[in-house]
Amino acid sequence: MKLVLKIAVVVCVAAMLLAISVATVADPNPQKAAENGSQVKIDNFTFMPNALTVPVGTTVKWVNRDDIPHTVVSDDKTTFKSKALDTDDNFSYTFSKPGTYSYFCSIHPKMTGQVVVQ
Repeated sequence: MKLVLKIAVVVCVAAMLLAISVATVADPNPQKAAENGSQVKIDNFTFMPNALTVPVGTTVKWVNRDDIPHTVVSDDKTTFKSKALDTDDNFSYTFSKPGTYSYFCSIHPKMTGQVVVQ
């Protein structure tokens, strides 16, 4: 009987640890994740995700994971504009107004992305 109880305890603990690890990997509340900020990865001449939707007040952070420099520049060239970002450099901008913000890399103009602020 004691062996069965010990096995039951081990199974319960394992199930709890699995549940905790799944909860930290897949955030069931994407709104909360968006409120904590969002990240765009720059790699292989691509902004990932290419299109991002966030609530007003969100700070978006672009991180260059490519091995060459890139920039992040709003299409109007005035709303936001980063310096050249070397590998692992980052640039952040807080979106305070709703709207659609298209952007590009001024070094590689075919690289484009978009942030939709609601």
